[in-house]
Amino acid sequence: MEPARQRKIIHIDMDAFFASVGQHDNPELRGKPVAVGGSRECGVVAAASYDARKFGVHSAMPSIIAKRKCPDLIFVKPRFEVYKEVSHQMRAIFAEYTPIIEPLSLDEADLDVTENILGLGSATEIAEQIRAKIRAETKLTASAGVSHNKFLVKLASDCRKPDGLFVITPKIGPPFVETLPVRKLHGVGPATVAQMMGLGIETGLDLKARPLACLQEQFGESGSYYYWIARGIDERPVRADRIRKSVGAKKNLCRRPLHL
Repeated sequence: MEPARQRKIIHIDMDAFFASVGQHDNPELRGKPVAVGGSRECGVVAAASYDARKFGVHSAMPSIIAKRKCPDLIFVKPRFEVYKEVSHQMRAIFAEYTPIIEPLSLDEADLDVTENILGLGSATEIAEQIRAKIRAETKLTASAGVSHNKFLVKLASDCRKPDGLFVITPKIGPPFVETLPVRKLHGVGPATVAQMMGLGIETGLDLKARPLACLQEQFGESGSYYYWIARGIDERPVRADRIRKSVGAKKNLCRRPLHL
């Protein structure tokens, strides 16, 4: 049997999406600390601009605390119809390259470009083209990660935010994960981080040192996931279950192998 072809995956994540849409539509907000949702007295922050994040403001933070951290913080109302419209523009751009698109939220998605519609030879080049088209058509920025599995590609997209791109090759994937604190590992929530810290598991290397049976005993079914991601391994495919059937239906995929 022929060995399975190594996947080439791109993760696209819009930069401070909700806040960036508001700043784009209202030039007076550009360069200012902006929070979407909540108000001065009540509620919670749904999203924060990078200008606000410099003061320690982040999503899910109570508005009163956010205002305390940043007295000049400007609150704006969510505009979900606009967010959906921009999200549709993004998906249309993705569909120019591959029909295998897994939307994760309005502002991020995984794309499997192992085989691509345009026959381009580099997943990194595809990611750069997508970012450029998003900027040209929406006037917003997106960050991208390129790698061979869904776990690493998510980590990669966070490495050069905002408006950046990072590639994690198969060679650097495992040692890269070893250096990260467990709170940075996608799929490890706050409660689990606290549990891991209590067990002396602070980094990816610490996690890698624990036997599979030990992790399964401590974390149940999730233990297997933690065992494999500590080694940079994730066999989950990109699922296009939610993609429109019409996308890419009339185009033949070029079967050229890609290079990261």
